[in-house]
Amino acid sequence: MKLSCTKDNLSQALALIGGIANKSVNLPILGNVLIKADSQVAEIVATNLELAVVSKLRAKIDEPGSFTVPARTLADFVNLLAGEKVDIELVDNELVVTCGKAVTKIKGSPADDFPVVPVVQDGQGYVLPAEDLKIGLNQVIPALARHDIRPELAGVYFAFNTEYYKGLVLAATDSYRLAEKKLALSQGIEEFKTIVPGRTAQEIHHILSSVVGDEKNIRLLINENQLAINYNDVQLVSRLVEGKYPDYTQIIPKNFTTTVTFSTAQLIKEIKSASLFSTTGVNGVAFKFNTSGVVSINSTSTQTGEYQSEISTDVSGQENNILLNHRYLLDGLGNMRSEAIVMKLTNADSPCLVQPDKDDSYLYIVMPIRQ
Repeated sequence: MKLSCTKDNLSQALALIGGIANKSVNLPILGNVLIKADSQVAEIVATNLELAVVSKLRAKIDEPGSFTVPARTLADFVNLLAGEKVDIELVDNELVVTCGKAVTKIKGSPADDFPVVPVVQDGQGYVLPAEDLKIGLNQVIPALARHDIRPELAGVYFAFNTEYYKGLVLAATDSYRLAEKKLALSQGIEEFKTIVPGRTAQEIHHILSSVVGDEKNIRLLINENQLAINYNDVQLVSRLVEGKYPDYTQIIPKNFTTTVTFSTAQLIKEIKSASLFSTTGVNGVAFKFNTSGVVSINSTSTQTGEYQSEISTDVSGQENNILLNHRYLLDGLGNMRSEAIVMKLTNADSPCLVQPDKDDSYLYIVMPIRQ
């Protein structure tokens, strides 16, 4: 194997797959990346057996071949290079990397030792704007469960063209909060429901945030067991979570007694101030809604003291109050992408719904802290 490429192209390709390649006690080869070159194209591949990413590398290929080397070693070395052109050559089971006057030999393993990346050939196909999916994933990922006690809650629910919504619905919940985003599809009319692992969802968001190219749409091919996405020169293949996602729509309130409109920036500032005086572990911030248009926000901690503030805003409906976890609330507010937000509630013991003003495509629900 012998090829040449720019330092920037190589560095970007390694950055895309670097988070996946991690050493395993049972399978050390998973800490390596596979560099594969045929007469037409070069690819860099990483996998953790659940998830694989293939990044095409723009390069001049002099001799086809393949080899694997430790991902971290190669990435760290390439990032330190000062030159523009990088030459890569396989010599006596070592990868010789040359850039200007800098030459290194990296020990690795034969490509035959590297796990085979599965190819998804059949399934339902969908196309949508990459920017929309990036925003949607960013809005729902914070609500993922951070443990695998219930594997389905540690994944993002993908629902295509259901009776609930003709398009793509993304949802995530950890039982304490729920995030849902509705996205329009450019192509794909079949109904399909599945659960994408949280790690895969994060990697898709990483790819969409990092890759620069002419293609503005992302293509998804999905079947009962696997998901494949193609975006510019990157392909991701992942296993899916087995099981059925809970019917979260049952906890979305249909009727509310109080509706309040806030300036997003002002509310975030007030909650951050109140969070400094909330009890550690409980993270409670109390809201009291007055029909005169005044919202009281307060918190109390035996260790740090107490905080109280008022916001004059638009309050419609009945007087109400609720105690919410400030961390959960801030996670949702930070992704509203709107200057104003609407908060809706029924009573102190019912879920609180927050969504951008005049935008029904995104909703975020926080369960109240029982007093």
